[in-house]
Amino acid sequence: MKIFVCVKQVPDTETKIKIGPDGASIDTATIKWVMNPYDEFAVEEAVKTKEANAGAQVFVVTAGPKKRAGEVLRTALAMGADEGIAIDTPEFIDPLVTAQALAAAIKAEGGADLIFTGKLAIDDNASSVGQMVAEILGVPHTSVVSKFSLSPEGVTVERDIEGGAKEIVKMQKPALVTANKGLNMPRYASLPGIMKAKKKILKELDLAQLGVSTQGKTKTLKIELPAEKPAVKMLTGDVSAQATQLVSSLRDEAKVL
Repeated sequence: MKIFVCVKQVPDTETKIKIGPDGASIDTATIKWVMNPYDEFAVEEAVKTKEANAGAQVFVVTAGPKKRAGEVLRTALAMGADEGIAIDTPEFIDPLVTAQALAAAIKAEGGADLIFTGKLAIDDNASSVGQMVAEILGVPHTSVVSKFSLSPEGVTVERDIEGGAKEIVKMQKPALVTANKGLNMPRYASLPGIMKAKKKILKELDLAQLGVSTQGKTKTLKIELPAEKPAVKMLTGDVSAQATQLVSSLRDEAKVL
């Protein structure tokens, strides 16, 4: 069984983001890159599935600049994936180009029995690449999955829907699943795992080899940082005095009363 995991490098949540000179991109010079958190759940589920099915292999694939794309793959390989595939792309490509590149790489490897991705990437929150990969490959998919099970008949998943309810979906293989928080607890990359990862296969491809154009369907026109939040105002005095100050602030400053 061939299991693929699509992963992405994203800025660490503690990184201070700066707008690039063009006003439509971010300055990547000082960014610390990490694996997208939701992709960690995808890698863990793929490795767990491999461990429960003798002979299964896990391939992890990413699209991004060659100079750093391999870093996220080494992390996944250290977690237990068998091979990595890095697709060299420009720094910024739209979700469709990303999906086309990932799907083409999976096809080039002979296809997949299972594909895992995170439900979304925390940098752009597009939440669309997994679904588009499934559409391009012509396989069923289910998103926001918090429980996964595999049987000879196919895949059964539980997904989160509005109102805190759960939805159970059954699919035939091959199928694609986008992982949500709660699906599992991702393992840490152990020192032995990190050492083994250095010897595992890491292939390098580019968009031209895969027959994928860099021309997407969307274009970022402008990026703005959120407005600075006003300083916190501390209320003083006893409960009665604080209540008076609060009402005054809501009425005169916030204008909500």
